[in-house]
Amino acid sequence: MKTMASDASKINMFSFFKLPAVWWTGVRLRHIDEKKAIVTVRHRWINQNPFKSLFWAVQGMAAELSTGAMVMTQIRKSGRKISMLVANNNANFSKKATGTITFTCEEGHLISDAIQKTIETGEGQTIWMKSVGVNEEGIVVSTFNFEWTVKIKS
Repeated sequence: MKTMASDASKINMFSFFKLPAVWWTGVRLRHIDEKKAIVTVRHRWINQNPFKSLFWAVQGMAAELSTGAMVMTQIRKSGRKISMLVANNNANFSKKATGTITFTCEEGHLISDAIQKTIETGEGQTIWMKSVGVNEEGIVVSTFNFEWTVKIKS
């Protein structure tokens, strides 16, 4: 049986080769299971904006990874060829992001139904997933919502 740590390590290695901006800006998957994923990123010179806080796009990459990693993992577990794509997203920024920011998505339970429906019907399915970023004090700095589409490949 694969451990959650090995899934996180594999996805982090995937980001090195396939998503280099994620890797070089310090975005790292720390935990993943079927219900929740946790991603961290630390504010550094390479990922900051002119206001000396974490650039909004880096926050978006971390938030997207916390949702997309679960989608990727559940697609792989299905054993089927299924495409995935972000169709829409929105975000809210409520505090300057400095220090280590932790993005958590706890909506993995939505994925399996969408995957099952696309397998059964052959039609694309969509799900909205939320990721919340908090600073080291536990204060919310940003909230992202991603509309993921999944569709069985023909």
